[in-house]
Amino acid sequence: MAQLLTVSASPHIHTKRTVAGCMRHVTIALLPAAACALYFFGIGALIVIATSIAACAATEYIINRWMLRRPSTLADGSAILTGLLLAFNLPSNLPVWAVIIGSVVAIGIGKMAFGGLGCNIWNPALVGRVFLLISFPVQMTSWPLPLVNRSEYFDAVTGATTLGILKLGEADSASIDILASATGAIGGSLGEVSAIALLIGFIYLLCMKVITWHIPVSILGTVALFTLCIGGNLAVELLSGGLMLGACFMATDYVTSPMSKKGMLIFGVMIGLITVIIRRWGAYPEGVSFAILLMNGFVPLIDRYIKPRKFGERRSKS
Repeated sequence: MAQLLTVSASPHIHTKRTVAGCMRHVTIALLPAAACALYFFGIGALIVIATSIAACAATEYIINRWMLRRPSTLADGSAILTGLLLAFNLPSNLPVWAVIIGSVVAIGIGKMAFGGLGCNIWNPALVGRVFLLISFPVQMTSWPLPLVNRSEYFDAVTGATTLGILKLGEADSASIDILASATGAIGGSLGEVSAIALLIGFIYLLCMKVITWHIPVSILGTVALFTLCIGGNLAVELLSGGLMLGACFMATDYVTSPMSKKGMLIFGVMIGLITVIIRRWGAYPEGVSFAILLMNGFVPLIDRYIKPRKFGERRSKS
């Protein structure tokens, strides 16, 4: 008998776009930031990105082939995208063994343990990143300086990030080079290096209608408003750290974000609030990863009480 209906994992969205198509668009949107990372950090960035992508793909293939006994899902591109996003959350001198461990955790625990794409509760790349940060804090907080380390991997010269300097009180926000934060000439993880490159990717995703503005704008807007309320430096908070990467590429993941527009706004506002709270009063200088993972856990609750309109339903004129 011919198969008439294929039931896949949620979320179920009425669209002509395929999973592979979405993953391809997001990967393309990340290419400007990847190019900046390669320019500023050179061979180290190349090694980390290549290792992360290869390890994520290999982990997913092995689990599907020998543990779940089902066909490979590598063709949908989600493992490759997870590897790229994980690499963007890592320093360019992170040892290969640590990158592999993070990749195995991201795919094995963050994704496949729940049944694969569409079933995971948390963003897999952030699961891998936070696991590495908690398990190997020294390696994960050693940040190579840009440009001077392009030919170095093991012996890279390191320094503090912008948020790290502010957290330690070694400088005030007025002395921070805003242009360096915008263009990428700063220390940090691979995906933190250029806010401009990330914004170019964000605009591309909006133009391709892969994502909507609700989550990124609500996150950035909340961070901006909260920062102004507590007397912080608006440009530094918006352009530094992983905020742009998290708001535009991590929090907008279909599986781990709300379905309704109102739910997306609530989701984004809470991420923005938690991020600023951790940055200002928490133990870590950066808080966006923890904020997104925390709110990922509330997505089922948000979707339960704030449901999107049914297909074909029209807004009332009254």
